[in-house]
Amino acid sequence: MAEYEHHPVIPKETALQALNTIIQLHFEKTLEKKRAVDLQKKELWKLFQLFFLFLSLVFAAQVQSPRLQCRHCWVPIGILSLAHLIFYVSVAQTLRCINGFKYQRRCHKLTLGLATERLKQIKMRSAGAGAGGGGGGEHEMMDDDFEIHYQEPPESYFGKFMRNWALYFGFLIFTYGFMVSSSVVLLCF
Repeated sequence: MAEYEHHPVIPKETALQALNTIIQLHFEKTLEKKRAVDLQKKELWKLFQLFFLFLSLVFAAQVQSPRLQCRHCWVPIGILSLAHLIFYVSVAQTLRCINGFKYQRRCHKLTLGLATERLKQIKMRSAGAGAGGGGGGEHEMMDDDFEIHYQEPPESYFGKFMRNWALYFGFLIFTYGFMVSSSVVLLCF
């Protein structure tokens, strides 16, 4: 009797309804996270466009200004440094959001896959029990049969995020170096 209390028996229809609800929920959450990632990526591209527009304006101002000389080199370098710092913080925050949404989406996809697989197993088991005339087993399920825990990806999944950070940071350092060196060349040589 004590064993029966630890594993309550659930009617088959209730178990299937619960699994279908879990599948629907995680499917909707997966789509929601995909839309959030897409919106953040659009925001990231807008940041890049604004940043390069600003850099081109600074570059054009240096080329067309007859009054700027080598001793004034610190002004555009200071402006470029501040612009790169602001851009880095903005990109870092946007990437953090993107990576968070991607991680949540991956968790929902893993949970969705597990729930779908469990539903398929229960339906196959029910079909087998129905064909074999297996007594009351076709109408009742154990609680563990449809319990689905939230799934998380392995630790190696985070390596993808670190590569993205390194790529953006390397690009930013390259752009900063190019802009500072071109400012010095334009004003001093």
